Amino acid sequence: QVQFVESGGGLVQPGGSLRLSCAAPARIFSIYNMAWYRQAPGKERELVAVISRYGSLNYADSVKGRFTISRDNAKNMVYLQMNSLKAEDTAIYYCNVNPALNNSWAKGTLVTVSS
Repeated sequence: QVQFVESGGGLVQPGGSLRLSCAAPARIFSIYNMAWYRQAPGKERELVAVISRYGSLNYADSVKGRFTISRDNAKNMVYLQMNSLKAEDTAIYYCNVNPALNNSWAKGTLVTVSS
């Protein structure tokens, strides 16, 4: 089991921005691709963004052009900058490796987009 710690969620108005952070164990961070996932109320968890060990990026179509994933290898941190937020981005956001380790889902951080 791996412990991830997400933070940075909150309530934001449509069109606003948030930056999520995730701390990961060094032994995991150095060898895995890192990713952000989200689960909206009543929906399945979905992959939002992936950043490889080498920095290559992939995004879900629904967030392309609005979200940016990044990683700080020195701090073992991964970030998700979310701009132009929409109501449909409301969800609990989780970080994990990609492919995900199913026994390592943490509490996540709640993002609520509402006026």
